[in-house]
Amino acid sequence: MQDKTNPVVKDSSRYDFHDREDHAEESVFKPENLIAVAIQQKGLQREKVPDICVLDPDGDIVRYLIQCGEAKRAVNWPCYHSDMHLFHREGIDFGIIGCAVGAPYAVLLAEQLFVLGCELIISITSAGLLDASIRTPCFMLIEQAIRDEGTSYPYLPRSESATLGTALKSRLDRLFQDGNMIGGLSWTTDAPFRET
Repeated sequence: MQDKTNPVVKDSSRYDFHDREDHAEESVFKPENLIAVAIQQKGLQREKVPDICVLDPDGDIVRYLIQCGEAKRAVNWPCYHSDMHLFHREGIDFGIIGCAVGAPYAVLLAEQLFVLGCELIISITSAGLLDASIRTPCFMLIEQAIRDEGTSYPYLPRSESATLGTALKSRLDRLFQDGNMIGGLSWTTDAPFRET
């Protein structure tokens, strides 16, 4: 059956979404439109978010900051299904969103954060460990990620893995000087109990 209304998907039975080539094309759905509707529906003021925002999927950092009285809820955060909290460290303002679990939800938030003025998103989470030679606890900067899921395919052409850019990596090299940070490979999957 042919879909004559959508020029991208001519025959959906033969369309492989992993082999898409339209990464530079404009999206049908715009994060700015969702934000505008949310602001209107919730009766909020449009407000710029901090330049640096943190995604805290486990929610531990957010809970800690709230418990210590260091974070306050952003009253004009428009995005559905989440709260942003604001905190200040070493002269820098941060926004942080807790319980942003899963790649589809993380990219939904990331797209909206960038529209609202965020310049850098840091995602901090916990993970299982497959390499028994790594001593824990430790912090790992993901230098390469095996792409065994579907969320990243609308953003980058098909490949086995995504790699941290060399320019960004060189800017982060000072994080490794005290020995508390290691570089490594991650493997993301949306269905960990169905991997073979």
